[in-house]
Amino acid sequence: SWAYLTDMDPSPSLPAAPHPSAEPVEPTAMRMPPRPPFVIVLFGATGDLAKRKLIPGMAYLDQSDLAPHIQVIGTSLEDLTDDEFRAVAKEAVDKYGTHKLTDEQWDNFSKILTYVPQGAGPEALATAVAQAEERLAAPSSHVAAGAVPEVQRLHYLSVPPKAARAVITMLREADLVARSRVVMEKPFGTDLASAVALNDFVHETFNESQIFRIDHFLGKEAAQNILAFRFANGLFEPIWNRNFIDHIQIDIPETLGLDDRANFYESTGAYKDMVVTHLFQVMAFVVMEPPTALEPRAISEEKNKVFRSMLPIKDADVVRGQFSGYCELDGVARDSDTETFIALKVGIDNWRWAGVPIYLRTGKQMAEGMRIISIAFKEAPRTMFPAGSGVGSQGPDHLTFDLADASKVSLSFYGKKPGPGMKLEKLSMQFSTQETEQVGDVLEAYERLILDAMRGDHTLFTTAEGIESLWERSVDLIDDPPPVKQYQPGTWGPNSIHQLIAPNAWRLPFERAWREKKPR
Repeated sequence: SWAYLTDMDPSPSLPAAPHPSAEPVEPTAMRMPPRPPFVIVLFGATGDLAKRKLIPGMAYLDQSDLAPHIQVIGTSLEDLTDDEFRAVAKEAVDKYGTHKLTDEQWDNFSKILTYVPQGAGPEALATAVAQAEERLAAPSSHVAAGAVPEVQRLHYLSVPPKAARAVITMLREADLVARSRVVMEKPFGTDLASAVALNDFVHETFNESQIFRIDHFLGKEAAQNILAFRFANGLFEPIWNRNFIDHIQIDIPETLGLDDRANFYESTGAYKDMVVTHLFQVMAFVVMEPPTALEPRAISEEKNKVFRSMLPIKDADVVRGQFSGYCELDGVARDSDTETFIALKVGIDNWRWAGVPIYLRTGKQMAEGMRIISIAFKEAPRTMFPAGSGVGSQGPDHLTFDLADASKVSLSFYGKKPGPGMKLEKLSMQFSTQETEQVGDVLEAYERLILDAMRGDHTLFTTAEGIESLWERSVDLIDDPPPVKQYQPGTWGPNSIHQLIAPNAWRLPFERAWREKKPR
């Protein structure tokens, strides 16, 4: 396995003693300006996403040293008291939290939770925010009076897309736009016209710098590790182009069904729900040009260049599927043509990637739940190796990123089998964040993105231009999609996916399982 190596000086020098007459130096951390506190208004606070990810994530951030001081105001259609909402939050933290809280930590977090029913109207919400700001602005023992920066606001819209307009209107009527940032969940529009209309509507209230269109896939440690692998290593950076890479796969099958989401899914489908909002965003990290700096504006611009360079998606390069039994679900038309599975081939028409196919696949009720990015390198000539040596028999060399929370990276290659003769087999070098001493520092994706939104860091979020470019390249597919093909739950999709990728092959299911960390 790969491991971190630390260069250690065998005879480290000690810092020189300060001159007796020198002025005492204040530690750098003490000279940093205090971070502004935040009131977080969580719309849809009793929904599934809030319970599974957002409330547990906010609890951890609040009790860590990572976030500024916060107050959390939950709001939804349910008529709850503060204590009833705290009970909902306690159950969510205990059941879904990846970082478990002690009783004392929970007590501290519960004190910053309040609730306002959405039916109480804009005035009640404005009053609750004003009271929370007063609590945050009050001088405390660790901050000198008058040194607290002005309280900021973060509005998280954990609501269905059709409810976003009503929430934006409510924020405007409550006069909660100033000093605010707004986080919006996917999908952002369902086609080009709706995306443009929604952007125009939101821009009437918030400017683009205040808007954070979230994609939780980019919040994963492994997704950001792509940038490190690409741009920090002389081993990979020179070969990251059409001269050395044969094709790319981004494969995100899901074993989950739709449960009570079928009614929502019926008007969306796999392409709008997953490809535009997740897979294309991950693809941009894989293929974008080096940004001038690792800062939000530069990275967003390179991602947008990728979207502008995408070729329009052709029907012939798309396989749509629907798992058997989908049409029998509540809220689904009996003759529905909505896809629960999609596989497609994408081309990037620029100097680096011309001619390199990128294959994307995702679907519901599939054989395994995985999230991988696989880079297939071009194969070397085989003429020097004798027939039957095994070279090339197991496909090309691959660099594979696993986007699971326990993120992994694998580099596969051919090596000689021990023993007489020249027999080759596929070998691999693997790395996992679980093998490092920093595994406890890994943030869950939503934790990272909430923190970035409070910091005003747009690096992992989508711009209006970017999302509109993607919908523009999707026009032909949306207007005239190929018919769906049935597939059985628990499989890898319709059989025609193999013709789509030929002469290559899908990496999933893996022929060889990931190596697991052995207990010491």
